[in-house]
Amino acid sequence: MSLTLTLDFQYKTSIEKLWSALTDSSKLAKWTMENDFKPVVGHRFHFRTQPVGGWNGIIDGEVLIVDEPRRLSYTWVSAGQENTVTWTLQDLGDGKVNLHLEQTGISNEQALGGAKYGWSAMCGELGKMLEQ
Repeated sequence: MSLTLTLDFQYKTSIEKLWSALTDSSKLAKWTMENDFKPVVGHRFHFRTQPVGGWNGIIDGEVLIVDEPRRLSYTWVSAGQENTVTWTLQDLGDGKVNLHLEQTGISNEQALGGAKYGWSAMCGELGKMLEQ
């Protein structure tokens, strides 16, 4: 069984500024984790955070889609689970942008709940960063 997480967040910002927050390694680190991300299809990268319990704190990824400034997709491999994360940006006009997250390949309800909690917290941090 494979589960999919979908979440939507609205931000008062430009689509270009939001795209930069998703693809610029130093900006990405401010709201997610330390990383060596580059928005280049085929680029392999890592997110790194504090290890917890039996988890080493490393997420491996490979960039799958870069369609600036509309769509970004990469693999998300951690603790033996391989997911795909896809961000879709939509300019709503009036200085608002919708950010749609889809994470596929989630193995169980507990992992789905963890992903929802984690992304909701990180996208809250993203919102604070965009307001600066």
